[in-house]
Amino acid sequence: MNNRQLFLQHLAQTTDFPLLIEIEKAEGVYMYGPEGKKYLDLISGIGVSNVGHRHPKVIAAIQNQLDKYLHLMVYGEYVQSPQTLLAKALCETLPDQLDNVYLVNSGSEAVEGALKLAKRYTNRREIISCVNAYHGSSQGALSVGGNEIFKRAYRPLLPGVKNIVYGSFYQLDEITEDTAAVIIETIQGEAGIKVACKEYFQALRKKCNETGTLLILDEIQAGFGRTGKFWAFEHFDIQPDILVCAKGMGGGMPIGAFIANQKLMAVFKNNPLLGHITTFGGHPVSSAASLATIEVIKEENLLDQVEKKAHLFRDLLVHPMIKSIRNKGLMMAVEFESFEVLKPIIDSAIEKGVITDWFLFCDDAMRIAPPLIISEEQIREACQIILQAIEENQS
Repeated sequence: MNNRQLFLQHLAQTTDFPLLIEIEKAEGVYMYGPEGKKYLDLISGIGVSNVGHRHPKVIAAIQNQLDKYLHLMVYGEYVQSPQTLLAKALCETLPDQLDNVYLVNSGSEAVEGALKLAKRYTNRREIISCVNAYHGSSQGALSVGGNEIFKRAYRPLLPGVKNIVYGSFYQLDEITEDTAAVIIETIQGEAGIKVACKEYFQALRKKCNETGTLLILDEIQAGFGRTGKFWAFEHFDIQPDILVCAKGMGGGMPIGAFIANQKLMAVFKNNPLLGHITTFGGHPVSSAASLATIEVIKEENLLDQVEKKAHLFRDLLVHPMIKSIRNKGLMMAVEFESFEVLKPIIDSAIEKGVITDWFLFCDDAMRIAPPLIISEEQIREACQIILQAIEENQS
């Protein structure tokens, strides 16, 4: 049996129509099939490969750690330099109040930890999230997701969860002294790149302060330079109480974190002790890769290039079938009339060697989130192919 047949027979499937693209190697912004076909990756494994596939400095950090040790002990017991150095580097990118890092394995796990932390610290049970939010697929993360299509088959989920409309000033009144936390994506991802105004986020921060509610910002997709700032909340002159990150954090390795201050995080130490546990959280190889990723973003000045590259995409992707382009940095949604119009365009582009996608809750928009290292020449190449795919699929 070939790999495709083995994939279909032995790997659990998430749809009846997987892409079935077989990849043998990846480097930079490109992935390669077994026959040598080259694909330009415009979605970065859904916001993961911010510094590109197999960045040399990330690979070197992984190899260096492999020569020392792999897993040693459950998280939080042994002093392991990859974890401690990563935590220090993360805190150096953040406001002083965010000085304590809990390392986990994924975005969903980071959300789970953040929700537990908020409920434990405030001794409240109500959580508020947003319509069309996506925070992950585990039960707690799914509970605060904002799309009933994905939730209804798994109910009952967590009680006490309310949804408000992202960006709606009026609905901020839903936040009360019964609310443990508001969890909100700084930039809504699966809703199709929705960006609220600065005034909204400042009003949200003020309302949380007034009610003693913790503000959890989910930057699983938006963090690590994706928007042109290291953290997307920097665009809005606010600070969260708890920050959640993953995806672009590991340079291609699995890792996530929730970050708060020491006073908040200390509630996990007693009543009960070991209030949150992870076996593999902060795996030393993933932590080493993440530290290298932070260094690459800084040393290669990737943040300074994001806005210029985003403008180039916007300037080149002009066609009567494109209704609009929404973006914050290189987190982009190219809107078409419908999914029925968009899907053949995505398929044609993939066939021509450019990989794009759509969004869970916005299937009429093309996802563009390339590695931040993408060059202007590669952007031009990708846009030319997308426009060709559009031309070939005009009705």
